[in-house]
Amino acid sequence: MGLNIWQAQAMSLFVFAGAVQLSALGLFGAGASFSAMLTSSLVISARHLLYSADMRQHILQLPTKWRLSLGFLLTDEMYALSVAHTQKTGAFDRHYALISGFTFYALWNLATCVGIILGSQAGDLTTLGLEFAIAATFIALVVPYVKTHPVVACVLTSAIMMFVLTYYAINQALLLATASGMIVGFILDTQHEQRQRNHTKKASL
Repeated sequence: MGLNIWQAQAMSLFVFAGAVQLSALGLFGAGASFSAMLTSSLVISARHLLYSADMRQHILQLPTKWRLSLGFLLTDEMYALSVAHTQKTGAFDRHYALISGFTFYALWNLATCVGIILGSQAGDLTTLGLEFAIAATFIALVVPYVKTHPVVACVLTSAIMMFVLTYYAINQALLLATASGMIVGFILDTQHEQRQRNHTKKASL
């Protein structure tokens, strides 16, 4: 895309978000405006608002340096591991979150460096389909949590909406599909919890 070695490495050092980097680089290579790259990055990173909202209860009382550090290191993988660890132990461990997040950050930058060196010596890599690695990573993160009916409905709704919206070339298909899945999942989950409360109430009577 016309970046030199130091610029390419700096993207991973200062922008710890793989999907955003790929999107921004694609737009940069296509000659898109800065506002287009910024808008795309905000949409792709919107899920971090959900991660932060869920982790708020655990990190709100922490010192600023901890909140800033965990906020910078917050990725899909770090969030998934922290949630799984919290569910397993019954308590949020900030040191576990920090170490896991920093490990991902260190390996991400090491992989970027290796990729820069090898990529500059290799031929055309676009024919290898390496971009599927991003989709494979998200699939591996999501599948273990698809256990309840609301979550299944959320995933299916998002998948169907994404297929339909993409087929008809609707703008912001990803955002609309994500929002649709979240709404369906939220409604069904709320109804499920209400039924459970009613059942518990009837049982106690």
